Amino acid sequence: MAKRPVPQYDFRAFGAAIKAARTGRKESRKKVCDEMYISPRYLANIENKGQHPSLQIFFELMLRYNISVDQFLMEQPAGKNTQRRQLDALLDDMSDKGIRIVTATAREISEVEKEGE
Repeated sequence: MAKRPVPQYDFRAFGAAIKAARTGRKESRKKVCDEMYISPRYLANIENKGQHPSLQIFFELMLRYNISVDQFLMEQPAGKNTQRRQLDALLDDMSDKGIRIVTATAREISEVEKEGE
């Protein structure tokens, strides 16, 4: 029986998001690879060439960097995008005082944007 032709998913955008998140955290490729028990070449190929990661590595990278896969796999992303997930992770580590400052800033920005419409 012939194999059904299925176009392979292009992982380059996912790889670019992983690389941006990793460098944004100032993590070296070696550090990440040592912690995840993968080779630096494997991670470099995922980041730069869109190599298909194993499901386990895909999942671990997604969780490590708070990446929303919806934006890569769905035409209409359902739920939070990567920036919102990363902001949520930062907010989780923030003190109550920091939360109040961020909330006040967000309200002010929202008002300015409403006035600009």
